[in-house]
Amino acid sequence: MEIKILCTKLIKPFLPTPPHLQHYKLSFFDQISEKEHVSMVFFFHNYNNIDMDERLEQSLSKILTHVYPAGGRYNEKDKYCSILCVDQGVFYTKAKTNGTLDNFLNKARNDLGHAALFSPHVNKNIDETNFMVSPIVTIQVTEFECGGVAISISTSHPAMDGFSDFQFISEWAKVCRIGTPIDKINILSFNMGDIFPTRDITGIFKSTPTPIIQQDIVVKRIVIHEDVMSRLRKKCTFSTFQPSRVEIITAILWRAFIRATAIINGYLRPSLLDFPMNMRSKITFLPQVKNSYGNFMIGVPVKFIPGENKMELHDFIMLIRNAVNKIVASCKKANSPDEIVATLVDSYNVSFRSPEWGGNDEVDKVMCTSICKFPVHDSDFGLGKPNLIFFGMKDTQMFWLYDIGPEIVVQVDLKERCMQLFDREDDIKDLIFIRDAKL
Repeated sequence: MEIKILCTKLIKPFLPTPPHLQHYKLSFFDQISEKEHVSMVFFFHNYNNIDMDERLEQSLSKILTHVYPAGGRYNEKDKYCSILCVDQGVFYTKAKTNGTLDNFLNKARNDLGHAALFSPHVNKNIDETNFMVSPIVTIQVTEFECGGVAISISTSHPAMDGFSDFQFISEWAKVCRIGTPIDKINILSFNMGDIFPTRDITGIFKSTPTPIIQQDIVVKRIVIHEDVMSRLRKKCTFSTFQPSRVEIITAILWRAFIRATAIINGYLRPSLLDFPMNMRSKITFLPQVKNSYGNFMIGVPVKFIPGENKMELHDFIMLIRNAVNKIVASCKKANSPDEIVATLVDSYNVSFRSPEWGGNDEVDKVMCTSICKFPVHDSDFGLGKPNLIFFGMKDTQMFWLYDIGPEIVVQVDLKERCMQLFDREDDIKDLIFIRDAKL
């Protein structure tokens, strides 16, 4: 399957950004986020709409009028602590592929990673050498021979976290579908840089994270049906609480990952689970951040120590729950933004930024991000809901969870050898599903 680029243009905000908004201040949480692009690709079967190209571009231009930092560029003059918003625009690429969507879906059953071919940041060669001078957002619309389409958006993580991404995409889709007027688009606030200003982080953290090593990641998809979820809930009932769907599934995935890595290494090793948590609704003394653009996530570190922690499923559920509750409780005790920052720094210094855990090659690391309850599957541009969604983040072993009605979908990104063993785990077989029967 080859992708041919037809054209690339800049889509600019429909209305000029006012002078008082042209210097958007980044926040401390933006400052410490990973310098990488995160992509999402939405696949739709029916694109044969004569005016859809124009509608996509016009609706995007409208959204950029409101989400103005997305159309800007990082400001080199202040050491990239702000975004200069003078309507530079987003890269918008139109492309064609010589295959059909059904053929692609057949290939994707074995490795969904093929979807990365449709990611615009891959095709624009955006990497660490030009990251800070590249557009905040790049978009690619790729038509299949059959009339299907892949709509992909790639966003720069220091400017936008998952919450910002999904608000941006879902509103773009809504405006494209129903033609919302510009003055009715009001989905985000832009105050994080004032509440959590950037700072000199020299010496704040004990060490830097271990550099990512280039690795071959295989991507697969698991659909957990409602009846399977009901059985799991009954199996995982505690006397004092009922675990959430996300807690149960994350525990199952993490335990299977630990068992797979134990086979690879020949012994059971410590494991560090990075569980990113959206903090916007957790901080009661800062109601103004409920819909803030930018980054406001804290990675919750969950540690498994062989010999100290047991391997029963309920033990993993409690590890996850206790770690999350500890971070939330610390943040709820805070009375100022500085205390929130101190909580994050303390947590990271004993986990992701510590030589014992984050910098230790003898610790197996994996990330699990839950996008459940986000409107990710409701992104209807006027083409219906997507037939398939792909999430891409460079060279990271991780699990992505999102819901489609009562079902939960898991995208699993693992090294090839780990994936082979992970697939054979009884925990994973028990989830079963007819994998990608419909994709």
